[in-house]
Amino acid sequence: MKRTTTLFCGLALLWLLGGCAHYGLGTDGKLTFQTLYVEPIANKTVLPQAHAVVSSALREEFLRNGRVTLVNSAAEADATVSVTLVDYHREVATVRPGDTGLARAFALTLGAAVTLKDNRTGKILFEKRPVKTVRDAYTDGGQLQAEYQTLPLLAETLGRQVAHTVLDVW
Repeated sequence: MKRTTTLFCGLALLWLLGGCAHYGLGTDGKLTFQTLYVEPIANKTVLPQAHAVVSSALREEFLRNGRVTLVNSAAEADATVSVTLVDYHREVATVRPGDTGLARAFALTLGAAVTLKDNRTGKILFEKRPVKTVRDAYTDGGQLQAEYQTLPLLAETLGRQVAHTVLDVW
């Protein structure tokens, strides 16, 4: 009886370990491009400084990811990504305890439309795909200062989402 139980447990352990033998981190999907050109960010929002911050965050995310090489022109690239900032707005998230007419925190939304083009074939891989991010800004130090301090966080999150949109195998 004890020998049968030991044999059964040993076989179960081998079966479980065998199922994990081919496991690997990441995705098996292969990108159709190796080099990427990031066009200057177009800005159709009321945030005049947003395009520079988002551009920097987006480039940093592609560099950090490492699956593609960024190049300086569309002529050198296998693919081109273009990002247009299309939405920026705020909504009251919480109000001040002493005066419910005043906001204590705003939910800031930054939205973009992303297009990816294969430069070798001229084919649009996807066009105007919406990407958006939302972050809270607390107005204890003033609304303008809160929004100014939250913009880099919005840009970083948006850059990460755009990079995932471009690099995930769709």
